[in-house]
Amino acid sequence: MPGPRDTTERTPQDDAAARARALLVPLTEPEPPTPAAPNPVAPVLPGRPDAPRPQVRQPATETQEFGTVCPWCSTGNRPDRHFCRHCAMSLAGGPDGPAGRLPWWRRLFAGRRQARWAGDRPRLRRGLAWLLPLIGWGLVVALVVTAVFMAPAAIQAVKDHFAKRAPISPDTYAASRSYADHGPELAFDKFSNTYWGPGIIGDGAGEWIEARFAQPVDSLDVLITPGVSARSNEQGQSARPSRLEALITTADGKKETRTINLDQGARQERPLRARDVVSVRFTVVSSFGASADKQVAIAEIEFFGPSGSYFR
Repeated sequence: MPGPRDTTERTPQDDAAARARALLVPLTEPEPPTPAAPNPVAPVLPGRPDAPRPQVRQPATETQEFGTVCPWCSTGNRPDRHFCRHCAMSLAGGPDGPAGRLPWWRRLFAGRRQARWAGDRPRLRRGLAWLLPLIGWGLVVALVVTAVFMAPAAIQAVKDHFAKRAPISPDTYAASRSYADHGPELAFDKFSNTYWGPGIIGDGAGEWIEARFAQPVDSLDVLITPGVSARSNEQGQSARPSRLEALITTADGKKETRTINLDQGARQERPLRARDVVSVRFTVVSSFGASADKQVAIAEIEFFGPSGSYFR
């Protein structure tokens, strides 16, 4: 049996409200947020970015060239090249020149010009730098000239050093003054127990004794025995010369003075090298053991020259 009938009538406003409700989207209630899980990693500062790694460039495949070899880097080049394809240096010459190492007689005057690399510029010479090569060459020339002029003397000095000695006897003698029975000839008689004395007391400064040669001789050494004898127990009987000046006169009239320093020994050999000697005068400058009751004395003076060259 049908139910009671709804007598309420629907108005147009009710239909519009129903249609609006149908357009609405149903919303659900938001759920509470889920708590986040604890982070096991502690916070850190941001790190520096890593530098990019260098990229290694692979060498390009070089074309092998055969022909002229570079004298600088030994790289092969085509025959038509004038400069090396590797180092850009000239193929015309290298460290030893275009034709290899020059002979010594050409290198002596060729100089040492330094070959420079491609792009290298020589330094400018400023100030007085240009004088340095001139000074260097001047010193070389001076040394060469000195060596040329000194060579004969050096050769003769070597010969004299290794020459065999031979005694040279003077022909005549002279002295400034002489004590009785002690003339100058006793200083050249080859006996060491006779002597020459001037006959005045003191050191005998200024007194002289001279040996003369009839023919010019070459002298190398002189052996002097100061005092009245070569015996050591008789050395104190007279004053003994400590310094003599030897005046050498040569055959051409030139004179030269040499200083001879003696000690208190008996026989003393000293160098006395001279050429074409015609006379030698020994002048006393100072003496050992001089006193008011002693005179200076020389027991013996012996000359030595190269063997076999007494006469010129």
